[in-house]
Amino acid sequence: NDEIGALVREYNNAIEELDQSVQLLAQAEREYAWQEMAKQVAHEIKNPLTPMKLSIQHLQRAQRENHPRIGDLTTKVTKTLIEQIEHLTKIANEFSSFAQMPKTQEEYIELNEMIENMLGLYEQDNDNLKIVKSFPAVDSFVYTDRTQLNRVFLNIVKNAIEAMNEKEKKVLIVSVKPLMDTVVVSFSDNGSGIPLDRRDKVFVPSFTSKTSGMGLGLAISKNIIENASGKIWFETEENKGTTFFIELPLRK
Repeated sequence: NDEIGALVREYNNAIEELDQSVQLLAQAEREYAWQEMAKQVAHEIKNPLTPMKLSIQHLQRAQRENHPRIGDLTTKVTKTLIEQIEHLTKIANEFSSFAQMPKTQEEYIELNEMIENMLGLYEQDNDNLKIVKSFPAVDSFVYTDRTQLNRVFLNIVKNAIEAMNEKEKKVLIVSVKPLMDTVVVSFSDNGSGIPLDRRDKVFVPSFTSKTSGMGLGLAISKNIIENASGKIWFETEENKGTTFFIELPLRK
């Protein structure tokens, strides 16, 4: 019951208040995250629904007026509806993938060969894309899910090519560098780079710098790499390009 005791009591009260504040903040952040995700889902679903509704209304009006080319119109509307339904299915699959990753089927994977095969797909279809490869002389084995890892690499390469759309000469440098116990795979493009105000949102699910699409690819990629006991990060400079790094444990 002295000054020290009063100080201790005030300190304990402050700790309790701080703990309550932390819990309230965590709850608020969770609610905000759900609100943002709900907005994102609603926005992505509403986009295909509008052309679907307009197409059906157009077909109904043509039917009422006995349009002479009702057959051709039906074919056109059917094609539009199928395309938009496929888009909705893709949206549902993407959000499902982000919410719960499928069970992994781990196996030994040789990175040099895997990445070489993947890049071959892009080398054939992009005449103005130059891919520079830097692979070690020795094999680099990792132990993870092949399908999921391939999905990460494909997503990063796809994003890199899109970032270089305005470049007359697109250059993608892909490197595999074994370290002591890990291996680092890097993808460097000479694209537009990531603006400063978007860099801390790159791996956030609701983020996208594209005119369309959900921006879930990198969030899912981060999930996959971290589940494989790895790390993913990037370095970027506006108007010069971006490099994404993936570090995974090496396995013999």
